[in-house]
Amino acid sequence: MIQTNNDVHGQFAGFFRDKALYPFAYLVSKRLADGHICLDLDEVGADIDPSILPQLPMVAKPGGRQPFILQHNRLYLERYHRYETKILNRLSQFLHSEKNAAQQRIAAIQQHTDLIRKLFPMETVDAGLPPEEKLNWQLAAAVCGTLNDFTIITGGPGTGKTTTVARLLAVLYTLEPELKVALAAPTGKAALRMAESLKNAKLDTSREITAKFDGLEPMTVHRLLRYVPDSPYFKHNAANPLPYGLVIVDEASMLDAALFSKLLDAVADGARLILLGDKDQLASVEAGSLLGDLCRLPGVVNSFDQSRTEIISNFTDGFQAEAGNLPVLAGHVVELKRSRRFSSLAGIGLFSKAVLQNDREVLENIIGQFGNEQVVLDSSYAEELFQSFVKGFEAYINESDPYTALKKFNDIRILCAVRNGEQGVDRVNRRVEDLLRKKGLLNGSGDVYLNRPVMVTGNYYELGLFNGDVGIMRPDSTGVLKVWFEDGQGGVRDLLPAYIPYLATVFAMTIHKSQGSEYDQVLILFPKAADERILTREILYTAVTRARQKAYIQVNPEQLLTMAATGVHRASGIKERINEI
Repeated sequence: MIQTNNDVHGQFAGFFRDKALYPFAYLVSKRLADGHICLDLDEVGADIDPSILPQLPMVAKPGGRQPFILQHNRLYLERYHRYETKILNRLSQFLHSEKNAAQQRIAAIQQHTDLIRKLFPMETVDAGLPPEEKLNWQLAAAVCGTLNDFTIITGGPGTGKTTTVARLLAVLYTLEPELKVALAAPTGKAALRMAESLKNAKLDTSREITAKFDGLEPMTVHRLLRYVPDSPYFKHNAANPLPYGLVIVDEASMLDAALFSKLLDAVADGARLILLGDKDQLASVEAGSLLGDLCRLPGVVNSFDQSRTEIISNFTDGFQAEAGNLPVLAGHVVELKRSRRFSSLAGIGLFSKAVLQNDREVLENIIGQFGNEQVVLDSSYAEELFQSFVKGFEAYINESDPYTALKKFNDIRILCAVRNGEQGVDRVNRRVEDLLRKKGLLNGSGDVYLNRPVMVTGNYYELGLFNGDVGIMRPDSTGVLKVWFEDGQGGVRDLLPAYIPYLATVFAMTIHKSQGSEYDQVLILFPKAADERILTREILYTAVTRARQKAYIQVNPEQLLTMAATGVHRASGIKERINEI
């Protein structure tokens, strides 16, 4: 039996003044804090009897109005059951709406086969690649995105998610010249990067379509939905839907259950929603891992019926229809398999694939060689390696031009799994500052000093700054110290530090905060203690794939193997309830 104590979960459970409900309320609260949407009753201790729940007055069946909802042997807070129900209902509406438009959309594709072939030309691929990497999944994703009202495009770094969407957008703009498109992401940094990638896509299209790409405005999901300050609500919802025919959301793995529900609720009937993200990355900080839940439904990824397979096969070879009864979301979740950045046979690609598959033989071989050509493993936590990496920061300090300095600073980063402790963000940032000060490269102390790199940790809509934006403190032409940020137009803008109170030093950052970012080189620090619960394959995979060229990892070998063997499981009812739609 769980003991009554003064922690927040105990206080929550004690609020209901029901001794029989107490252990369940306690565990529901604790599971939410750990990222779960609900409590899986198969996972409670032997000293707790779930059979009493239907008799408790504050527990209801679906549709009831009690604080707790019981369904499919899972116990939810009513609010989170409502979020999950809204998600499933909205998915059902997407599927129903697109069926009504299916024949018209198929005919439109058939009328523009030349355009699609031009946008997705035949490619020569390495004969040594696994069979699944040789297929043109980008084209398959674009066909599905044209036919569907709801599409998930997932894949690892370098698989071309944004490139696929750029080509898909060119098709949709051709089919619907007046189409209004919204670009969004959980962070302003990710939204801006997606917009820049789309605008820089070199597509052989008309001036009119190029102009439409140039007019795309990125925004955070909160800004898109029009956040109501000091409340959990948004101005755009089912009663006041978004005025867009297509909503594209990048880094969707970072969406929690509440925000995911409210986003789906606000998409207008008949409009399309496309979610981009890496299903294998870390999930949201708050409760829920909806992108992962939907991508991991049995048989849903890269599963197409005969009709859809025939349409895709008009443009490329190798696709075969799945036999038998397909899952309800078949044809709606496409995983891009081939990375243009990493080879799955070497370097970061080989390492990250082994981590995801928990391939102990490959990992032990890499550990035995202290890494490979792109991954360097250091189990001794050598100070020499740390100092050598920190020397890379001198490039931005010695660069006088603020824009170029920002680019050079964003070439490298130190990533930490935790915030506190010897390998935590706070202490590592101080170590870097101390090393650079000893060399005379940093002057001053406190929160305002020359060349301090900072990350915005709040959203400043009126300033166009968002959580995750990175800047550098430099004087302007009059000698006043400002914070310089990229402006998204190939230049920089400066603001007084006093206007941005929520800033953090960012030589080092958490792996969670690094999602959506890429660097040429990263140094990854894992805590020496081997019992950290957060150390999972998702955090290891996310960290190493932030590097474009090289990843240095300070980690105990046994800890690395334990991480690869430990996957994140967040309880939800999506798998059990998906057939409701």
